[in-house]
Amino acid sequence: MSNRRTFLSNLTRSAAAAALLAGGVSAHAADTIKVGILHSLSGTMAISETSLKDTALMAIDEINARGGVLGKKLEPVIVDPASNWPLFAEKARQLIAKDKVVAIFGCWTSVSRKSVLPVVKELNGLLFYPVQYEGEELEKNVFYTGAAPNQQAIPALEYLMSKDGGGAKRFVLLGTDYVYPRTTNKILRAYLHTKGVKDSDIQELYTPFGHADYQTIVANIKKFSTGGKTAVISTINGDSNVPFYKELGNAGLKATEVPVVAFSVGEEELRGVDTKPLVGHLAAWNYFESVKNPTNAEFVKKWKAYAVARKLPNAAGAVTNDPMEATYVGIHMWAQAVEKAKSTDTDKVIAAMAGQSFKAPSGYTLVMDKTNHHLHKPVMIGEIKGDGQFTVVWKSKEPIRAQPWSPYIKGNEGKQSL
Repeated sequence: MSNRRTFLSNLTRSAAAAALLAGGVSAHAADTIKVGILHSLSGTMAISETSLKDTALMAIDEINARGGVLGKKLEPVIVDPASNWPLFAEKARQLIAKDKVVAIFGCWTSVSRKSVLPVVKELNGLLFYPVQYEGEELEKNVFYTGAAPNQQAIPALEYLMSKDGGGAKRFVLLGTDYVYPRTTNKILRAYLHTKGVKDSDIQELYTPFGHADYQTIVANIKKFSTGGKTAVISTINGDSNVPFYKELGNAGLKATEVPVVAFSVGEEELRGVDTKPLVGHLAAWNYFESVKNPTNAEFVKKWKAYAVARKLPNAAGAVTNDPMEATYVGIHMWAQAVEKAKSTDTDKVIAAMAGQSFKAPSGYTLVMDKTNHHLHKPVMIGEIKGDGQFTVVWKSKEPIRAQPWSPYIKGNEGKQSL
């Protein structure tokens, strides 16, 4: 009897200790605010997305170093959807429903974003999307920190048609075969029609993700260019950029003859390419590492130090780029909105995001539009240099308000706000 009482007493004490321990663990867990990082760390898009995951972690470290948000540290939950579009939806559901993150920072391709949209809407989650895209979308649960078409694609085309940009009359619209390039090119074609460019002077070509053989395509571009001053607008995404630019070099297609302006190639992608044959080709973004201002000097310095400290691959040659800046701005703006709302509640944060501003590495103060969940952003066109950096050859005087729904597409009138 005595033994049984001792056993029960010990059992009760053990249960109480376990309960205390469990209470301690859950209390500790409540001391952090979980945020999701949803980027491809493998597959065809890893070349572009891995650095966004690391930029997000650097921004989170910065926020935590100054005391976190609402007095709590941010806890990143990282998942790898592996360039598999349906898996983005599955991982987003896991982050919101199981891991209980209060916001997701992620996606690159539009097909991955569109895969995640129904999930964040159903579960009333928050997605911060950091890459330029095709527009034709506006969602309550998404904040778009990359460019809409009027903040990248249209200004790039206007530049190519101008005297400074070479006065192009014929255009090759070359992209990876999915929603972003096809919709962007639909908008660009409609814009070109307003400028009197005929369909016979526009060639539209698509390749699958991961495509590696650009010999025939580059030969066709060369042939097409004999019909008049030609420019290429490239919406090729991911690691296919490496063989495309290599083939341009092999074919001796110089920027002075047929300039290529890319919407998805920045400093990070050029790390894997011999840039010497590409000197003079262009990219349109809202930020380049080479822009000179104190905010950017600090951003670049912090990133290079972070890459070395974390022993990131090729840390010695670490570079910054536009989607990294957009990721960084998005996380800091979200943190500001949470502080303003005094809550991580989705609806309260959405309300508090309206009008948030942040002094960005681009050198401009970026503002989150109060009605359309897009940033007002500057536009820059950069020329590739032999060292893989860009010389900015044109930029807008001030940030431009996004037009998520292109005015060049019929039926978009009156769709510019939520």
